[in-house]
Amino acid sequence: MTTIARAIRAALLTAEPRAKCFATRQLARDWRAGKLAWAFDVAMPDQPAWPDAPELLPPNRMPKRGKGGSERARIALWHSLAHIEFVAIDLALDMAGRFGDDMGEEFVTDFLAVAADEAMHFALLARKLEQLGSHYGALPAHAGLWEAAHATRHDVAARLAVVPMVLEARGLDVTPATLERVRAAGDAGGAKILARILDDEIRHVGIGTKHFLRCAEMTQLAPESLWQDLVKRHFRGAIKPPFNDSARLAAGLSRGFYAEIAH
Repeated sequence: MTTIARAIRAALLTAEPRAKCFATRQLARDWRAGKLAWAFDVAMPDQPAWPDAPELLPPNRMPKRGKGGSERARIALWHSLAHIEFVAIDLALDMAGRFGDDMGEEFVTDFLAVAADEAMHFALLARKLEQLGSHYGALPAHAGLWEAAHATRHDVAARLAVVPMVLEARGLDVTPATLERVRAAGDAGGAKILARILDDEIRHVGIGTKHFLRCAEMTQLAPESLWQDLVKRHFRGAIKPPFNDSARLAAGLSRGFYAEIAH
Protein backbone atom coordinates (compact mmCIF):
# COMPACT_ATOMS: atom_id res chain seq x y z
CA MET A 1 0.00 0.00 0.00
CA THR A 2 1.33 3.42 -0.94
CA THR A 3 1.89 5.80 1.96
CA ILE A 4 0.16 9.15 2.30
CA ALA A 5 3.50 10.98 2.18
CA ARG A 6 4.59 9.26 -1.05
CA ALA A 7 1.25 10.02 -2.71
CA ILE A 8 1.42 13.68 -1.72
CA ARG A 9 5.04 13.98 -2.87
CA ALA A 10 4.14 12.42 -6.23
CA ALA A 11 1.36 14.98 -6.76
CA LEU A 12 3.67 17.85 -5.79
CA LEU A 13 6.25 16.63 -8.31
CA THR A 14 3.70 16.43 -11.15
CA ALA A 15 4.37 19.46 -13.35
CA GLU A 16 1.73 19.34 -16.10
CA PRO A 17 -1.32 21.26 -14.81
CA ARG A 18 -4.08 18.86 -15.83
CA ALA A 19 -2.08 15.88 -14.59
CA LYS A 20 -1.46 17.67 -11.25
CA CYS A 21 -5.19 18.31 -10.90
CA PHE A 22 -6.01 14.67 -11.65
CA ALA A 23 -3.31 13.38 -9.27
CA THR A 24 -4.53 15.68 -6.50
CA ARG A 25 -8.18 14.74 -6.78
CA GLN A 26 -7.32 11.02 -7.02
CA LEU A 27 -5.11 11.39 -3.94
CA ALA A 28 -7.96 12.95 -1.97
CA ARG A 29 -10.33 10.15 -3.05
CA ASP A 30 -7.81 7.44 -2.17
CA TRP A 31 -7.24 8.96 1.27
CA ARG A 32 -10.98 9.11 1.99
CA ALA A 33 -11.33 5.49 0.83
CA GLY A 34 -8.57 4.25 3.18
CA LYS A 35 -6.26 3.24 0.32
CA LEU A 36 -3.18 5.09 1.66
CA ALA A 37 -1.09 4.02 4.64
CA TRP A 38 -0.52 6.51 7.46
CA ALA A 39 3.25 6.91 7.18
CA PHE A 40 5.45 9.93 6.53
CA ASP A 41 8.41 8.05 5.09
CA VAL A 42 9.58 10.61 2.51
CA ALA A 43 10.25 14.34 2.76
CA MET A 44 8.34 16.96 0.82
CA PRO A 45 10.28 18.76 -1.94
CA ASP A 46 11.52 22.29 -1.26
CA GLN A 47 9.70 23.35 -4.41
CA PRO A 48 6.95 21.60 -6.39
CA ALA A 49 7.29 20.75 -10.06
CA TRP A 50 5.78 23.37 -12.37
CA PRO A 51 5.37 23.56 -16.14
CA ASP A 52 7.78 25.54 -18.33
CA ALA A 53 4.99 28.07 -18.95
CA PRO A 54 3.89 30.46 -17.59
CA GLU A 55 7.11 32.42 -17.25
CA LEU A 56 7.39 33.40 -13.58
CA LEU A 57 8.32 37.03 -12.92
CA PRO A 58 8.91 39.10 -9.77
CA PRO A 59 5.96 41.39 -8.94
CA ASN A 60 7.70 44.56 -10.19
CA ARG A 61 8.21 43.01 -13.62
CA MET A 62 4.64 41.83 -14.15
CA PRO A 63 3.03 43.51 -17.21
CA LYS A 64 -0.07 45.66 -16.75
CA ARG A 65 -3.33 43.90 -17.47
CA GLY A 66 -4.67 46.53 -19.86
CA LYS A 67 -7.61 48.88 -19.72
CA GLY A 68 -11.15 48.19 -18.61
CA GLY A 69 -13.06 45.44 -20.35
CA SER A 70 -10.71 44.86 -23.26
CA GLU A 71 -10.15 41.29 -24.40
CA ARG A 72 -6.53 41.52 -23.28
CA ALA A 73 -7.55 42.70 -19.81
CA ARG A 74 -10.15 39.94 -19.46
CA ILE A 75 -7.69 37.22 -20.43
CA ALA A 76 -5.06 38.67 -18.07
CA LEU A 77 -7.57 38.65 -15.19
CA TRP A 78 -8.57 35.02 -15.69
CA HIS A 79 -4.96 33.96 -16.25
CA SER A 80 -3.92 35.61 -12.98
CA LEU A 81 -6.73 33.86 -11.11
CA ALA A 82 -5.83 30.51 -12.69
CA HIS A 83 -2.22 30.89 -11.58
CA ILE A 84 -3.25 31.66 -8.00
CA GLU A 85 -5.40 28.53 -7.89
CA PHE A 86 -2.66 26.41 -9.50
CA VAL A 87 -0.13 27.39 -6.84
CA ALA A 88 -2.83 26.94 -4.17
CA ILE A 89 -2.99 23.23 -5.07
CA ASP A 90 0.67 22.88 -4.09
CA LEU A 91 0.26 25.04 -0.98
CA ALA A 92 -2.47 22.73 0.35
CA LEU A 93 -0.63 19.54 -0.63
CA ASP A 94 2.56 20.73 1.03
CA MET A 95 0.64 21.70 4.17
CA ALA A 96 -0.73 18.15 4.48
CA GLY A 97 2.52 16.40 3.58
CA ARG A 98 4.95 18.56 5.54
CA PHE A 99 3.03 18.91 8.80
CA GLY A 100 0.53 16.05 8.77
CA ASP A 101 2.62 13.63 10.83
CA ASP A 102 2.68 16.05 13.77
CA MET A 103 -0.82 17.51 13.31
CA GLY A 104 -2.78 14.30 12.76
CA GLU A 105 -5.36 12.73 10.48
CA GLU A 106 -8.01 15.46 10.68
CA PHE A 107 -5.41 18.01 9.56
CA VAL A 108 -4.42 15.86 6.58
CA THR A 109 -8.05 15.18 5.65
CA ASP A 110 -8.86 18.91 5.78
CA PHE A 111 -5.95 20.06 3.64
CA LEU A 112 -6.30 17.29 1.06
CA ALA A 113 -9.92 18.41 0.68
CA VAL A 114 -8.65 21.98 0.21
CA ALA A 115 -6.17 20.76 -2.42
CA ALA A 116 -8.94 18.95 -4.30
CA ASP A 117 -11.05 22.13 -4.25
CA GLU A 118 -8.15 24.19 -5.59
CA ALA A 119 -7.64 21.64 -8.38
CA MET A 120 -11.30 21.97 -9.31
CA HIS A 121 -11.05 25.79 -9.24
CA PHE A 122 -8.01 25.68 -11.53
CA ALA A 123 -9.81 23.37 -13.96
CA LEU A 124 -12.77 25.78 -14.14
CA LEU A 125 -10.48 28.76 -14.73
CA ALA A 126 -8.36 26.92 -17.33
CA ARG A 127 -11.56 26.08 -19.23
CA LYS A 128 -12.64 29.72 -18.99
CA LEU A 129 -9.33 30.81 -20.55
CA GLU A 130 -9.83 28.33 -23.38
CA GLN A 131 -13.31 29.74 -24.01
CA LEU A 132 -11.65 33.14 -24.40
CA GLY A 133 -9.22 31.74 -26.96
CA SER A 134 -6.26 31.55 -24.60
CA HIS A 135 -4.73 29.01 -22.21
CA TYR A 136 -2.88 28.77 -18.90
CA GLY A 137 0.77 29.56 -19.58
CA ALA A 138 0.05 32.07 -22.34
CA LEU A 139 1.01 35.03 -20.11
CA PRO A 140 3.68 35.62 -17.45
CA ALA A 141 2.67 34.99 -13.84
CA HIS A 142 3.63 36.13 -10.35
CA ALA A 143 6.68 34.28 -9.00
CA GLY A 144 6.22 35.15 -5.33
CA LEU A 145 3.29 32.95 -4.33
CA TRP A 146 5.45 30.03 -3.18
CA GLU A 147 7.81 32.25 -1.15
CA ALA A 148 5.52 32.34 1.88
CA ALA A 149 5.39 28.54 1.95
CA HIS A 150 9.14 28.17 1.67
CA ALA A 151 9.75 30.78 4.38
CA THR A 152 7.48 28.94 6.85
CA ARG A 153 8.52 25.37 6.00
CA HIS A 154 9.77 24.66 9.55
CA ASP A 155 6.79 26.04 11.53
CA VAL A 156 3.21 24.89 11.06
CA ALA A 157 1.78 27.79 13.12
CA ALA A 158 3.62 30.30 10.94
CA ARG A 159 2.46 28.54 7.77
CA LEU A 160 -1.16 28.58 8.95
CA ALA A 161 -0.89 32.22 10.02
CA VAL A 162 0.47 33.40 6.67
CA VAL A 163 -1.05 31.17 3.98
CA PRO A 164 -4.72 30.60 4.91
CA MET A 165 -5.11 33.51 7.34
CA VAL A 166 -3.32 36.22 5.30
CA LEU A 167 -3.02 35.20 1.65
CA GLU A 168 -6.30 33.30 1.29
CA ALA A 169 -8.11 35.77 3.55
CA ARG A 170 -7.03 38.52 1.15
CA GLY A 171 -8.94 36.65 -1.52
CA LEU A 172 -12.08 37.05 0.59
CA ASP A 173 -11.51 40.82 0.51
CA VAL A 174 -10.93 41.27 -3.23
CA THR A 175 -13.05 38.57 -4.88
CA PRO A 176 -16.49 40.19 -4.28
CA ALA A 177 -15.53 43.34 -6.20
CA THR A 178 -14.09 41.26 -9.04
CA LEU A 179 -17.25 39.17 -9.09
CA GLU A 180 -19.41 42.30 -9.37
CA ARG A 181 -17.30 43.68 -12.24
CA VAL A 182 -17.56 40.38 -14.10
CA ARG A 183 -21.30 40.21 -13.50
CA ALA A 184 -21.76 43.85 -14.61
CA ALA A 185 -19.91 43.02 -17.83
CA GLY A 186 -22.57 40.40 -18.57
CA ASP A 187 -20.34 37.38 -17.94
CA ALA A 188 -22.77 35.17 -16.01
CA GLY A 189 -20.57 32.09 -16.38
CA GLY A 190 -17.52 33.87 -15.02
CA ALA A 191 -19.53 35.26 -12.11
CA LYS A 192 -20.73 31.75 -11.25
CA ILE A 193 -17.12 30.50 -11.13
CA LEU A 194 -16.06 33.35 -8.83
CA ALA A 195 -19.06 32.85 -6.53
CA ARG A 196 -18.13 29.17 -6.17
CA ILE A 197 -14.51 30.04 -5.44
CA LEU A 198 -15.51 32.64 -2.84
CA ASP A 199 -17.75 30.19 -1.00
CA ASP A 200 -15.02 27.55 -0.95
CA GLU A 201 -12.32 30.01 0.15
CA ILE A 202 -14.36 31.05 3.19
CA ARG A 203 -14.28 27.38 4.19
CA HIS A 204 -10.55 27.14 3.45
CA VAL A 205 -9.72 30.14 5.62
CA GLY A 206 -11.91 28.57 8.29
CA ILE A 207 -9.91 25.33 8.12
CA GLY A 208 -6.65 27.25 8.48
CA THR A 209 -8.01 29.25 11.40
CA LYS A 210 -9.32 26.14 13.15
CA HIS A 211 -5.94 24.45 13.06
CA PHE A 212 -4.13 27.65 14.01
CA LEU A 213 -6.31 27.86 17.12
CA ARG A 214 -5.18 24.30 17.95
CA CYS A 215 -1.56 25.43 17.66
CA ALA A 216 -2.22 28.39 19.95
CA GLU A 217 -3.90 26.12 22.49
CA MET A 218 -0.92 23.74 22.45
CA THR A 219 1.48 26.64 23.09
CA GLN A 220 -0.88 28.22 25.67
CA LEU A 221 -0.59 31.59 23.91
CA ALA A 222 -3.40 34.00 23.06
CA PRO A 223 -4.34 33.27 19.42
CA GLU A 224 -4.51 36.90 18.31
CA SER A 225 -1.12 37.79 19.82
CA LEU A 226 0.52 34.66 18.43
CA TRP A 227 -0.89 35.35 14.95
CA GLN A 228 0.24 38.98 14.99
CA ASP A 229 3.76 38.01 16.08
CA LEU A 230 4.07 35.32 13.40
CA VAL A 231 2.75 37.60 10.65
CA LYS A 232 5.16 40.37 11.61
CA ARG A 233 8.06 37.91 11.48
CA HIS A 234 7.14 35.87 8.41
CA PHE A 235 4.95 37.96 6.08
CA ARG A 236 6.79 40.47 3.92
CA GLY A 237 3.75 42.43 2.74
CA ALA A 238 1.23 44.66 4.48
CA ILE A 239 -2.12 43.75 6.04
CA LYS A 240 -4.26 46.44 4.50
CA PRO A 241 -7.94 47.31 4.17
CA PRO A 242 -10.56 47.20 2.85
CA PHE A 243 -11.50 44.00 4.65
CA ASN A 244 -14.49 41.75 3.97
CA ASP A 245 -15.23 41.53 7.68
CA SER A 246 -18.35 39.40 7.29
CA ALA A 247 -16.62 36.74 5.16
CA ARG A 248 -13.59 36.76 7.46
CA LEU A 249 -15.81 36.37 10.53
CA ALA A 250 -17.66 33.49 8.83
CA ALA A 251 -14.23 31.83 8.56
CA GLY A 252 -13.54 32.43 12.27
CA LEU A 253 -11.11 35.29 11.59
CA SER A 254 -12.37 38.13 13.77
CA ARG A 255 -11.10 41.73 13.66
CA GLY A 256 -9.22 41.02 16.89
CA PHE A 257 -6.62 39.23 14.76
CA TYR A 258 -5.90 41.81 12.08
CA ALA A 259 -7.23 45.25 13.06
CA GLU A 260 -4.24 46.19 15.22
CA ILE A 261 -1.60 45.48 12.56
CA ALA A 262 -3.54 46.73 9.51
CA HIS A 263 -1.95 49.54 7.50
